[in-house]
Amino acid sequence: MCCVPGFPLDADRNKAGRSGTWRTTPRDEESPSLSHLWPRVWRTWGLISWKAWRNLQPALRARSFCREHMQLFRWIGTGLLCTGLSAFLLVACLLDFQRALALFVLTCVVLTFLGHRLLKRLLGPKLRRFLKPQGHPRLLLWFKRGLALAAFLGLVLWLSLDTSQRPEQLVSFAGICVFVALLFACSKHHCAVSWRAVSWGLGLQFVLGLLVIRTEPGFIAFEWLGEQIRIFLSYTKAGSSFVFGEALVKDVFAFQVLPIIVFFSCVISVLYHVGLMQWVILKIAWLMQVTMGTTATETLSVAGNIFVSQTEAPLLIRPYLADMTLSEVHVVMTGGYATIAGSLLGAYISFGIDATSLIAASVMAAPCALALSKLVYPEVEESKFRREEGVKLTYGDAQNLIEAASTGAAISVKVVANIAANLIAFLAVLDFINAALSWLGDMVDIQGLSFQLICSYILRPVAFLMGVAWEDCPVVAELLGIKLFLNEFVAYQDLSKYKQCRLAGAEEWVGDRKQWISVRAEVLTTFALCGFANFSSIGIMLGGLTSMVPQRKSDFSQIVLRALFTGACVSLVNACMAGILYMPRGAEVDCMSLLNTTLSSSSFEIYQCCREAFQRQCMSQEQVEDEARTQHGGTHFSSTSKKAVTHRSRLPTRWTHEMLLHTLLHVSKFLPSNDSMCFSDGP
Repeated sequence: MCCVPGFPLDADRNKAGRSGTWRTTPRDEESPSLSHLWPRVWRTWGLISWKAWRNLQPALRARSFCREHMQLFRWIGTGLLCTGLSAFLLVACLLDFQRALALFVLTCVVLTFLGHRLLKRLLGPKLRRFLKPQGHPRLLLWFKRGLALAAFLGLVLWLSLDTSQRPEQLVSFAGICVFVALLFACSKHHCAVSWRAVSWGLGLQFVLGLLVIRTEPGFIAFEWLGEQIRIFLSYTKAGSSFVFGEALVKDVFAFQVLPIIVFFSCVISVLYHVGLMQWVILKIAWLMQVTMGTTATETLSVAGNIFVSQTEAPLLIRPYLADMTLSEVHVVMTGGYATIAGSLLGAYISFGIDATSLIAASVMAAPCALALSKLVYPEVEESKFRREEGVKLTYGDAQNLIEAASTGAAISVKVVANIAANLIAFLAVLDFINAALSWLGDMVDIQGLSFQLICSYILRPVAFLMGVAWEDCPVVAELLGIKLFLNEFVAYQDLSKYKQCRLAGAEEWVGDRKQWISVRAEVLTTFALCGFANFSSIGIMLGGLTSMVPQRKSDFSQIVLRALFTGACVSLVNACMAGILYMPRGAEVDCMSLLNTTLSSSSFEIYQCCREAFQRQCMSQEQVEDEARTQHGGTHFSSTSKKAVTHRSRLPTRWTHEMLLHTLLHVSKFLPSNDSMCFSDGP
């Protein structure tokens, strides 16, 4: 009002006397003919303002009402949403419960966590007081020792009963003992080792492996999860085919695998923005911290490594890196080296690597990394982060879902470029090294000398300690060497080629080269390769941590090699644990029905059936001939006896020599020739 030209100011209006007459101002004196209009203007302006306020009054009242009853509206909206979801779940279960089983299980899991949260809020203090240990400290100490002794005796009893059927599990158990003893020998402070953290970490790893590998519900659940991830990642083809074309996506590796990393990184970024990833990480970290007695920051970092890479997980605890002890920093590095990123998990699944084994290896590696890191570099300083209350997780800088998705996709471009550059460089260097070694080997009459051959000899005992059969150890040792000296991406590529050869029914041996390895060796190798522990990752780790805390560069450089060695041993111990728990799965193949059908292609099952048939035939032939020699008292017997022996040798087997010969001749048309290997560019 005061900004309108010609309108009097409040100070001018106060010049009016009690009689109500208007006192003129200099402006009024300039226009005395308008002085009598000012009271009317003021009355008109006030009336307009009053009407405008009355028009806005319902909106203000509604806004005030919504603010006062906001909690009620939230409860109503939540109730309607829960009612709709319950109705949808009920209808889905009534129509087809088997089809709706996954939705039913997920709903039960969500309700369980919500119920736990409600009970914790209502009864948390009372339960903590009730569960707080009472009594004499020495009694509590002896109670803990009794529990530890009972767990140890139970493990020994279980191993003695379980390994009676599969003795190779004892080799894997011995491998764990050897690796733990080796790490203890390399420990920074032998007397300060927290055996509680070590035992609980290995125990959690064993329980997780038992749940995933041995129990039927756990195996089915992780198998279903792996299948869903595989289906989810297949949607990448829609975007990559539109950008690059279907021909390139089908035939070119870069356009087939690398776009998966972009898609998965985008999804992870969105999950971080909504807070789901932080919630899962906090739950996993709470479990490990309560049982193992570790600090909040190091536990959160290791839990985050299950889903993100070695450079992204420290971002969760970035504000606290400057004040962390050397032991805690060692845990952060070891967790990064012992696991792989979730985005790369999708790439390895696209290779054909078993998704269940990859997911299980990522989850089982977290407590093992925490345990072995505390074994190698025990805590001797006073940590500032014993409790979780002072540690907060960030939600990123994105303001909405669209920005979070775009940021995740943009960040992945750097990862994709890094992977492509490393593949080009490392494969070229590997080919050059093999050429140089072959040239040097020819000078001293050593044919076929290569980097893989050297690794197959040096790391063969390591592969054997994992529980791999001795005939498969050279191939597994090659893959371990490639993973350690190059990177796990190249190693998983080669492992997928071996798996494809096995599934295609290729011959097991071509000359002195093995074309594929057993299923057990494949599973154990998948666990052993699941980690970033290679020499090329040293620069990545140092660069990522130094960019966050530049003043601690010397501390990081001091312990990075120790952390690399520990991370590599974590993957090996993980493979040993899988070797203890591994159990062959899958339905038995009816070889008689399979070989009696018309075969149009080769497969691993056909190869197995043919080999099994010949083994049975040879064994039965030798057995009958031995019986005949025993009956006739020597090695020479009549032609009549030979006919009887021949007739009896055919009785124990289901196939005759003619059937086996016909089957093998038919199958051989689909097998690779002996002149070439199943994959020409493989190790």
